[in-house]
Amino acid sequence: MTATSLQVWGDPIDHSLSPALHTAAYRHLGWAWTYGRRRVDEARFAAELAGLDDRYRGLSLTMPLKSVAYQAAVHRDERAELTRAVNTLRLTGDGPAGFNTDVGGIVGALRDERMDAVDQARIIGAGATATSALVALAEMGATHVEVAARRPLAVAPLEELGLRLGVTVVPVSLAASAFGEVPLTVATLPGEARIAAHAADGLATAGGLLLDVVYGHWPTTLSAAWDSTGGRAVSGAGMLLHQAVLQIRVFATGEVTEPLPDEPAVVAVMRRALVGG
Repeated sequence: MTATSLQVWGDPIDHSLSPALHTAAYRHLGWAWTYGRRRVDEARFAAELAGLDDRYRGLSLTMPLKSVAYQAAVHRDERAELTRAVNTLRLTGDGPAGFNTDVGGIVGALRDERMDAVDQARIIGAGATATSALVALAEMGATHVEVAARRPLAVAPLEELGLRLGVTVVPVSLAASAFGEVPLTVATLPGEARIAAHAADGLATAGGLLLDVVYGHWPTTLSAAWDSTGGRAVSGAGMLLHQAVLQIRVFATGEVTEPLPDEPAVVAVMRRALVGG
């Protein structure tokens, strides 16, 4: 393996836990790979990518780079094509190969909570991460997904994607105070997002398990509402962990479905790194 340098790019980026996760995995595997971080915004992305030399094996991309990374990819996996978002670029080969490992990260985080299948669910938010959440729910068997958004019209792209996935997507207002019962809620809003107390309480009362993709701002308004109603809320740390495992698979072989050597042990050391152990 001659290309051994990897980085995570985004803006902001100082908060990222990806270097700790990847470094722990590489050390356990005995790979002489390095993984750093670089602050890159959309305007600088193309120039920074073009400036990489053949030492670079791949990149992890966080906000706001998932759309420009999608455009830069010469090859893309199915999840990237469905979501039009790339959070992983493998740079070896005949051009950047793009993958969306956020989808698998959500599935993995929910499996950690012993939720292997779901028929109906609710997504809070209608941005890029909501698209990955919808694909993940479809993979888990969902046929009906409600999307709570400040502007229900913003849900239209998710409705169109739902048609392709065989999922009925129903937009509802995030300003409502009462919501239908679902066994699972996936919140995709930024950590600093504010939600009216009556809406948060209504979502918590009827929302089942909450997977809030935020991990750097905890508790969130939503997780606090779940706690106050006796519900269970989990952060996006598990999603971060599982999407990173899939990224390392990609960086190693180019195949997101090919497990790492001794993968359960790799996941265990990454999980310890996530909590600073």
